[in-house]
Amino acid sequence: MTNRGSISQRAINVQPSATLAITNQANTLKAQGIPVIGFGAGEPDFPTPDAIVAAAVKAAADPSAHRYSPSAGLPALREAIAMKTARDSGYAIDPSSVVVTNGGKHAVYQTCQVLLDPGDEVLLPAPYWVTYPSAIELAGATTVPIPTDESSNFTVTVDALDAAYTDRTKMLIFVSPSNPTGAVYTPDQARQIGEWAAERGIWVMTDEIYEHLVYGDAVFTSLPVLVPDLADRCVVVNGVAKTYAMTGWRVGWMIGPDVVSKGATRIQSHLSSNVNNIAQLAALEAVTGSLDAVANMREAFDRRRKKMFSLLNTIDGVTCAEPQGAFYAFPNMTGLLGRTIQGETATTTLDLAALLLDKANVAIVPGEAFGAPGYARLSFALSDEDLVEGLTRIADLVSSD
Repeated sequence: MTNRGSISQRAINVQPSATLAITNQANTLKAQGIPVIGFGAGEPDFPTPDAIVAAAVKAAADPSAHRYSPSAGLPALREAIAMKTARDSGYAIDPSSVVVTNGGKHAVYQTCQVLLDPGDEVLLPAPYWVTYPSAIELAGATTVPIPTDESSNFTVTVDALDAAYTDRTKMLIFVSPSNPTGAVYTPDQARQIGEWAAERGIWVMTDEIYEHLVYGDAVFTSLPVLVPDLADRCVVVNGVAKTYAMTGWRVGWMIGPDVVSKGATRIQSHLSSNVNNIAQLAALEAVTGSLDAVANMREAFDRRRKKMFSLLNTIDGVTCAEPQGAFYAFPNMTGLLGRTIQGETATTTLDLAALLLDKANVAIVPGEAFGAPGYARLSFALSDEDLVEGLTRIADLVSSD
């Protein structure tokens, strides 16, 4: 019998974003005057570049931006995204392949809604971004996690994919550079995975939002460029959030074959009509403008990456693989579990995160949120001073006994 007084099981089952929850908790404590240092936020600590803000101000005064616009996005922006994609990854697409979304997270959700049905399975290498399993679940499909660890630099192998593959496998989610680990697949690794997916005829959603944030010898490569045979069963998701410090502007996009882009547009016509026009026109300035600000941010992130990697590995009980991309480190913190720290013992990284927040006023995201207990994600998208202070607090706390 239907319980008319209850909310849907879907709303009951879905979990809130752990990364946003940690960030909100840290901000609440800061507002109370507590000197919390938060390593949780997955966003640049830089302001949006001036030229992009100026474009938004101009758009706000333009009456044409005050009206409904096409559900798939402003034509000028879709064309610019196609040109930007060819410029940055070498992937030549038609603007009709682009659907502009309310951020990259919405692009992930839309992709799952278009491609997945109840009973379908999605191969998801772990550690994974917290939103992927929820987007899969909201489409009625099933997540099949494939564990990785630092011994393989958190990259999945074709053998592991093959072992998890069944006749219900519909899609693989591929991410490089990775959130949360900072891992970057080599071109050869990525090519092998793309060829494996193409041979089996499954869909691939590849998340390229960190494409410009690679360091050292690591290089970004795009799956449909490496494996052209995959292009007709591949959806690329991306956005302006990370590259241009525009997390709050909420403009992303998905790129896919005609059947996908049309399907997503139909859904979006009912879901949101169109993405905010002022934000779209700001994004147009971003993707057509200079990449100088991006290069400056990447230089700062690279400096912080090196510092975080070095400091984490000096903490007794912590080891960390060197991040190669994005702006996260993903240390192994199992050496801190089971130890008494100022009279308390953490048996999980969930416990450890709570202990660090309580005893050291430091916020981290426990690995359980990413399908990787025993690890934690620490963002290095914060000031150099806060980064050093936060890691020093952790080191002092765990050595205090």
